[in-house]
Amino acid sequence: MDKVSSRPETTKRNMKSIIETHRLYLRQLVPADISSLALVLSDQESMSHYPHAFSDEEVRKWIERNVERYKNDGFGLWAVIRKADNQFLGDCGITLQNIDGDILPEIGFHIIKTFCNMGYATEAAEACKRYAIEVLGLKSIYSYSEIENKASQRVSSKIGMNKIKTFVSNGTEKVVYVYKVSIEK
Repeated sequence: MDKVSSRPETTKRNMKSIIETHRLYLRQLVPADISSLALVLSDQESMSHYPHAFSDEEVRKWIERNVERYKNDGFGLWAVIRKADNQFLGDCGITLQNIDGDILPEIGFHIIKTFCNMGYATEAAEACKRYAIEVLGLKSIYSYSEIENKASQRVSSKIGMNKIKTFVSNGTEKVVYVYKVSIEK
């Protein structure tokens, strides 16, 4: 069974593991990750549902913003690392997002194109969902994407999220998925 823990463990690279699954571990992003994370965030195709692919400076700021999230919120987007060989695969985690006017906890992820369609996004997102519920004590977690981003929507569905609505933001139609914890009485 995959392990969800609020206590970091030391990994082979001597960095703290936040979440561990069968094949992956998620750890905090660090400045040394810029070139690896740029493989996804600076890739035109991977970022087709964003306004543009990121420059190296924007990737650096992305990492800095997540380091601030770790301090302020206790979570953020984490580096996704394959256990077998410590291969950096992308990022995945929980952030607070403005979703149709409400600030909600959202699972987001970006996987380097070479490693897409291997189940890594689903495995990391499922682990983040469990972390949100079991460690952070959240009663619901969301995911949203552009209506055209079918790959992200498939991941949301695979981890048990259900589509709840669509809305328009900055002229672009978005779709929102939610996972809610069932409270049995």
